[in-house]
Amino acid sequence: MNTPPNPFANVPPPSPLRVVVADDNPVVRAGLTALLTGRADITVVAEAADGREAYEAARTHRPDVVLLDVRMPGVDGIAALPHLVGIAPVMMLTYSRESEIVQEALRRGAGGYLVHGEFTADQLVSAVRDIKDGRAHFTPSAAGALLSQLRQERAPERQLPDGLGGPPPISAENLSQLQPDVAQSSSGWTSGRPAAPDRSRFQLSAREAEIMDLIASGMNNQQIAATCFISEKTVKNHINRIFAKLHSTSRSEAAAKWLGTAPGPGRGVG
Repeated sequence: MNTPPNPFANVPPPSPLRVVVADDNPVVRAGLTALLTGRADITVVAEAADGREAYEAARTHRPDVVLLDVRMPGVDGIAALPHLVGIAPVMMLTYSRESEIVQEALRRGAGGYLVHGEFTADQLVSAVRDIKDGRAHFTPSAAGALLSQLRQERAPERQLPDGLGGPPPISAENLSQLQPDVAQSSSGWTSGRPAAPDRSRFQLSAREAEIMDLIASGMNNQQIAATCFISEKTVKNHINRIFAKLHSTSRSEAAAKWLGTAPGPGRGVG
């Protein structure tokens, strides 16, 4: 008995979805790259440590999706975002969950917003696959910020004529003149707003500052360990040193000092 030929036998498999990962933390970049390239239909074609590198990588590799952090040195994610979305769909992948940052990212063209600690590995992979096809993904705090924005809008914004109000044209020459719209401090977005608290007096290391940001965002030790790719014991050791430097005995006290909301002379300073 002759077996009929398979009409799909010579059809090549679809090309892997090409991703650029932009994050200033090399550990986060390596973790995301390992996670995504472990899937047969996804490949990371480039990594970037800031918005400028992300733009150059996107222009060179023409990816299907860009994963973009918010807080990066030099050109940050918010500043680079309008220029990246002209090349590929962009999904913010960040620790920054502040409502104004989420809203600004969406205004500038982000197709989704994921906050570390609020998604599983499988959810991240699904989001990367979906965003290429225009299906947005938001983790809970990002969705809450979007809902808050919608509730605050009491009237439609005035529409600008075609050709006005969009992102500025970009070239290799003017890219070098891009300035970050997000203040370069570990506390976040301050464009047009009061400067973030000066935390230099606490003398935290880069890793301790990262963990203190996660504590202030409400993460527990297990979530911090998973986000930073370290053990819970290491997290506890970092927290003990952080508490000593901040002269704090609890997470809430440390967070208040870190965010500049603690009462007393230090308010707004640390």
